[in-house]
Amino acid sequence: MGNNMLGMMKQAASMQRQMKKVQKQLAKQVVEESQGPVTVTASGDMSIKKIAIDAGALENPDRAQLERSVTAAVNAALSSAKKLAGSEMSKMTGGLGGLSELLG
Repeated sequence: MGNNMLGMMKQAASMQRQMKKVQKQLAKQVVEESQGPVTVTASGDMSIKKIAIDAGALENPDRAQLERSVTAAVNAALSSAKKLAGSEMSKMTGGLGGLSELLG
């Protein structure tokens, strides 16, 4: 029984190291989504890296439309980043069933 517990602890420690490695990789991977004149760049660790607004949208701005575009682009970028993270985590967890959903 002791060897089994030791093996499980080593496996858990290995998985934890792998998760940290994947998290570092995700921080370096980016996704980009656009909505109208707004483009949002987010990383796989769910950080917004950049919001760009086309200069033409600022000449005669429709504030409400611009706000909707920013909101939609941010939500789309975060959704894409979440999918990226889920994909990377599922690669790591392999056949562990729903564990990747809990981790991602």
